[in-house]
This record gives sequence, C-alpha cells and structure tokens, in this order.
Amino acid sequence: MYIKDKGHTVINSVREKRTYLKMTQDGLAEKVQATRQTIIAIEKGNYVPSVLLALRIASILECKVEELFRYEKI
Repeated sequence: MYIKDKGHTVINSVREKRTYLKMTQDGLAEKVQATRQTIIAIEKGNYVPSVLLALRIASILECKVEELFRYEKI
C-alpha cells in the first residue's frame, strides 16, 4: 500500500511480510504494542508509523525497515 505526499509516495509491504510469517493483525499489534486498527491503517496505506513503531514492526517481521517501507518519487 502507499501514501502520496507532494510528488512522493511511501510504499509498504507489511501485509505481505506478516501473512508470509502466518501472523495475524492482532498478533502483530500485540507484539509491537499497537492496536489492530493501527496495523490495519498501516497495511492499507492510510497511516505512516513513527520511526519507533516501524523499527518494532521490522524487528518482529524479521526484516529491515527499508524492506517494509520505501519512500519513492512519483
């Protein structure tokens, strides 16, 4: 999913990584100390997480932040 901002886009692959690891949204939310609604919003591209939350998500999903979130010019 993605979020657009003045010629740039934040693309994320949280859902793909989470489902690959057979983890639920609730499970991920609990492990990163967030709500399921926050995880849903991130996966839909409606919310860009803080650096701390992005780092927590990457750690739990066993990857680098750069693998989950990309900032691209459109």
